[in-house]
Amino acid sequence: MNPDNLKQPLLIDTLKQQALDLSLHGLLAHWEELTEEQLRWIACWLEREEIERSRRGLERRLRNARIGRFKPMADFDWDWPKQIDRNAIMDSMGLSFITEASNIILVGPNGVGKSTVAQNIAHYSVVQGHTVLFTSAAQMLNELAAIDSDMALRRKLRFYSQPAVLAIDEVGYLSYGNRHADLLFEVINRRYEKKSTIITTNKPFAQWGEVFPNAACVVSLIDRLIHHAEIISIDGDSYRMKEAKERTERRKQKRKANNQKTNPQTEASKL
Repeated sequence: MNPDNLKQPLLIDTLKQQALDLSLHGLLAHWEELTEEQLRWIACWLEREEIERSRRGLERRLRNARIGRFKPMADFDWDWPKQIDRNAIMDSMGLSFITEASNIILVGPNGVGKSTVAQNIAHYSVVQGHTVLFTSAAQMLNELAAIDSDMALRRKLRFYSQPAVLAIDEVGYLSYGNRHADLLFEVINRRYEKKSTIITTNKPFAQWGEVFPNAACVVSLIDRLIHHAEIISIDGDSYRMKEAKERTERRKQKRKANNQKTNPQTEASKL
């Protein structure tokens, strides 16, 4: 807002709305007493207050999201996977799935970047003002299964049901009992058609019976997950294994170079 234009009623109304949005009720109670000079001063400080609250709000949401360290999509090697729908992933970064309360399911073998993609979508959701929680399936389900009190369980289920985006990483890497399956169903059912969920899994849905053997709710669980979902398949060799091999090769080259420096006569005798 330009302080020089405060004589315009519309701008004064905008300034007053800013004060209302910031819950500055003491200021609003004496609004009609403010002079034009005071309004100019207030305009500057309200702008600073909004910027500071926005910054602190972002920090709080990032802290609560528990996303952890991740590689940004700008550094993602799109050429490494044998199969990846880049357009679908970039469309997901537009976050329309949040307003639609739909889900994103990332399916593929270990090490192809499913978690990285999920973390980037989650992070961008936080930056755009949404509440997010990122958790592994094991952490969430073991935490819920360990709760004995009904009241504590209901409270923790609300905790996982409330975020605008819940990202559940690594479904399928471990197998779980019936109680774990029922608890996952309860979380998904509470969020169904209300909030968005991101799932990463190394198992196609046809194999989820191996993840939750003998669980009666698996079919219903999958049905709710995929009803409003973008299912994105990623296929290829493990990128982590690729990086590990490259690191090993760099170490070999470095050791070889160091040996050549420390033993020049030995290297010369080979010629």
